[in-house]
Order: sequence, then structure tokens, then C-alpha cells
Amino acid sequence: MSLLTLLTTGVLLLPFSGFLMLLRLPAPHRAGRLAAGLTLTGLLASLWLTWLLPGAPVHLRHEWVTLPGMKVAVSFQLDRLAVLMLLLVHGVALLVQVYSISYLRDERRLSRYFAYLQLFVGAMLGIILAGNLIILYAFWELVGLASYLLIGFWYERPAAALAAQKAFLMNRVGDAAFLFGIIYTYHLLGTTELAALGMAVPAGGMPTVVGLCLFMGCVAKSAQFPLLTWLPDAMEGPTPVSALLHAATMVAAGIFLLARIHPVFSPDALLAIVVIGTVTALWGGYSALFQSDIKKVLAFSTVSQLGLMVAAMGTGNVSGAMFHLLTHAFFKAGLFLSAGAVLHAVHTQDMQQMGGLRKALPITFWAYTICAAALAGLPFFSGFLSKEAILAGAFGWAAGPPTNLAYCIPLLLLLSSGLTALYMARQWRLIFFGNYRNEGVAYRHLHEPDALMRVPVLLLAGLSVAFWFSLNPLSAHNSWFFYWLSAKEPAAPWWLAVVSVALVLLGGWLGFRLVEPRPEKVWVRASVAYGFLDEFYQRSIINPVRFVSTLLYRTDRQVIDGVVDGTGMGSVVLAHIMHWVDRWFVDGLVNGSVWLTGRLGRLARSVQNGRVQSYIATAVAGLLLFLWWLL
Repeated sequence: MSLLTLLTTGVLLLPFSGFLMLLRLPAPHRAGRLAAGLTLTGLLASLWLTWLLPGAPVHLRHEWVTLPGMKVAVSFQLDRLAVLMLLLVHGVALLVQVYSISYLRDERRLSRYFAYLQLFVGAMLGIILAGNLIILYAFWELVGLASYLLIGFWYERPAAALAAQKAFLMNRVGDAAFLFGIIYTYHLLGTTELAALGMAVPAGGMPTVVGLCLFMGCVAKSAQFPLLTWLPDAMEGPTPVSALLHAATMVAAGIFLLARIHPVFSPDALLAIVVIGTVTALWGGYSALFQSDIKKVLAFSTVSQLGLMVAAMGTGNVSGAMFHLLTHAFFKAGLFLSAGAVLHAVHTQDMQQMGGLRKALPITFWAYTICAAALAGLPFFSGFLSKEAILAGAFGWAAGPPTNLAYCIPLLLLLSSGLTALYMARQWRLIFFGNYRNEGVAYRHLHEPDALMRVPVLLLAGLSVAFWFSLNPLSAHNSWFFYWLSAKEPAAPWWLAVVSVALVLLGGWLGFRLVEPRPEKVWVRASVAYGFLDEFYQRSIINPVRFVSTLLYRTDRQVIDGVVDGTGMGSVVLAHIMHWVDRWFVDGLVNGSVWLTGRLGRLARSVQNGRVQSYIATAVAGLLLFLWWLL
């Protein structure tokens, strides 16, 4: 076995072994250190893999199942995109686990929490390393299971239990279509190997229905329209879980999937992907606008940013989407962990009960500000570079089709960028500016978290600065990222950066100056209620299903059970009647015959008494009867 194979196997198996160890760990207070140590080991092994990786992709394959006309292999693919994602997942997971050691120090199920985190990381690593769609799907489902366990970690809370069920069920919808797409892909191409898909797919891509079925897996996992309402509800889980789930693991899985299978999509499927991504970017941005829950604002910002990445995939800008996935992982994880520091201090998620925290929590304030600036897309921050790459690709794509309607897509994506700045500025103002409004915790008792929570937040804030990705903070043209993936950054129009920054500044100014509207306004309720999507599902799907199930239940109870019960009761009554007839008629006839026979027998015996006069009387009676019969 080569060193490359050994390292790849070790990187994949390490978190799963940690999962098994942590479930049985006798000392829960050591769980966090053990989990962080395992993840650090995986990070170092991933760095070693990156160093050893040759220029061409490496394929590790072992025959698993051999059937007539079909072979299924356990195959893994190691290339530059895979090792980049390995480093990203390990790095963010390590910071989240270090943060969790302090954030959840009083949690009584600490070993189980870190065990679930290890399972989550291992499943994501499996998706990254998978070499064919079948193996990828197995780890895909494992990610869904791990997310269910983590979202519902505080299962004693009804809201957490319901959020976990909602996430699990909505993901099943997309996963069922994804599985159908995998089966249909094998039926058409005779292979599910990712390396072979690009060569086996005919010109123009696979049939549109196959591509859309495969894309449905991304729609569910990456919370795209219309399957996006599970993600904000997933905030019921612990805040570090939200940081990991929203940054580099579960929601990133859908974007990574699109990058792997991009050659299979037909032009019509890519157009559908563009439209869904654009709608999601706007829907998520507007839904974040008037939320009062600090974590739900960040959750909907994730939905919006994922829509931006999906739209980029639809325009063919795979490298731009992956670049934004990389930068987004750092500043979004930083925002969630900073939000956790705020919650740790004020003990509430309601931003209306915060305010004025910039002086009480200065380190958290600056970290939050840097990450929020990166999310909004301000110059000198990483989000500016990756968003410009996506917008440039969108305008380049719009110039290709013969209709000017295609320009609606990049213009709407540009609008969503301004919308991001608007809701982030509003959140920034509600949390850190104005008067302190929390009556539950005195202002003098507010304090910064300890070093285990501060250091990960500061590292993530530092990684949100543009210089880490490009020496020119205003352009990603010479970024190491595109060089590493052997990709070229899309050429941007000269005016794009100016317009983008102007929209961000305008949105930020409006958000900071925004006067909170009354909550009963329709546009406010539409934002808070996720665009009434859940209400729509309630009325169009859940209520009809409940009505039909109630109708079937009543039919079963009143008709089917009535027929069965009536048949049973009728059988019992008929049995009683038959018993009576049998006893009084059948048994009576038999018993009566026996009685009569007995009486006649006794009568006959009475004649045989040895007396001559009895015999003479009997003979005379018999003679008279005979003569009567003759006459």
C-alpha cells in the first residue's frame, strides 16, 4: 500500500474511529480535547496529502460487489479540489471543536456531542473523497443522519426535536430524486465513476430530467428554493453546530456535488439551476431582512449566499462558485461563533434585547464587523473577491445567449449583494449600537468569553481579509486559488466593481438608518415567515395529507371496522341462534325419540309379565286392530 493510499485511508477513518471512541468515553470532560486532537491529526495528514499529491488526479479503487453485467467498486478520487476541501473541513471543524470545549463545558452529554461532530466530519470527508456516485450517496445519507442528531441534540426541547425532523424529512425529498438520478445515470452511461462521467456524457449533457434529479440532492442539502425552510429552523441546535453546518460541511456538500458532476448537465438543466439559484439568493436575502433572531439572520444569509454559488454553477463558473464557498466558510463560521459569544454574554437570541455591546464586548465587536464586512462584499475583504468572480462570470454568461433577458440574472444577483449589506448593517446596529435593552442581564455583568472561544473567532476574522487570497485586495485575477485549480478568473467589466461597491455602501447605509417597521405589516410578516413558504406547505401539502389521513382513519374506524365488527357480532348472534336450534330442536328431536323409544320399550316389557290374562288381552287387542285395519 502506497503512502498516499495509507494517508487517504487514515484521513477518512480517523473521525469514524473518534466517533466510536467518544461514544464510550468514560471521562466526558476529556471529550473535547480528544475530538480536537483527532481533527488536528486529520488536518496535518491532509497537509501531508497536499504535499504528496501529484499533478494528475489519483484514483483509489477496490472491487466491492460483482453482479451479472454490473460491478460496484469502492472508489475514491484525490485531486486538487478534494485536498482543498479536506483542509477547509478539517480547519473549520478544529476551530469549532476548540470553541465548543468552552461554550458547552456544562453540557452533561458532552461525549455524545463531540462524537456526533466526529461523525459529521467523517461523513463530509467521505463526500469529498468519493470516487463514484454510489459511494458519494452513502456518505451523503450519513451527513443527513449526523445533521439530524446534531440539530436535535437538545431533543428535550420540542422546537429542537421538530427542527431535526423537518431537516431530515425535507432532505429525504431531495435525496430520493438524487438516488433516482444516480440509477438513471448508470442506466444511460453504464458507470457512476466521477472520473468517467465527463468522458461518457454525450455532447450537450445528459437528458435534462436526469440532471435535474441529481440537482435535487443539492436543492435539499444546500437549502435551495423551495426546500430552504429547514435551514433557519436548524438554529435550534447548539451555536457551534450552526457554525459547522453553515460553513464547510452540510450546506457545502451540495455545491461540491455540483462541481463534481457539472459535465452531466444539459443547457436546459443549467438554465434551471441558474434560475433556482437566483431566486434563492433573493428569497434568502429578503427573509433575513426583518428577522429578530440573531442566528436566523445568519441562517438566511447562508441561504442567500448558497443561492449565489448555485447560480454561478449554472452559468458555468465552477471555479468562482468554489472560491466563494472557500471564503464564505471562514467569514460565516466567524459570524456564527461571534454570535455565540454574544449569546454567551446576554443569554438571548433576540436582537431587540441587545444594543450597545460594542463597548462591553470590543473583541467580539471587531471580529463580527470584519466577518460582516466580508459577507457584505466590501473591498479589502475576502467576500469582495469571490463575489466579484461570481458576478463577472454571470455577466459573461449573459453576453452569450441571444436574448437580453439573460441579463436579468446578473442584475438580480447584483441586487442580492446590496440586500446582503442592508440586513447585515441592520443586524450590526441592533446588536452593537444604540442603548442596551436587555433587562434580564445587567450591562455591568457582560464580559468577553475566554481564550478557547476568542482565539477561533479571531482566527476566522483574520482569514476573512482579502490579502490571504490575493495580493491585490481589489482583484482576484492573480489569486492562488485559481492557480491551484488551474482555472481562470472570469473577466469582469470595468464598471462592475464600482457598481457593486456602490450598492453595498447604499445597502449598508439604508440598513444602519432603517427605522424598524411595525411587525403587522405584510412585507415584514413575509420576511419573518420565510416568504410564507411554510404556510404554503401547510395549506397545500400538510393539511390535505392530514385531511386524507383523517378521512381514511375515520373510514377505517367507522366503515371497515364497522363491517368487521358487525360481521363479528352477527356471527356471534347467529352462533347463539344455532346453538338454541341445536339444543331445542335437533337435540330435542333426538332426545324425544330416545324418550319415546324408551317408553315404548318399557310398555313392551310390561306385556311380557308372565300372566296368562295379559297375553289373552294382548292377543284380543291385536286381533281387533287387525280386523279394523282389514275393514
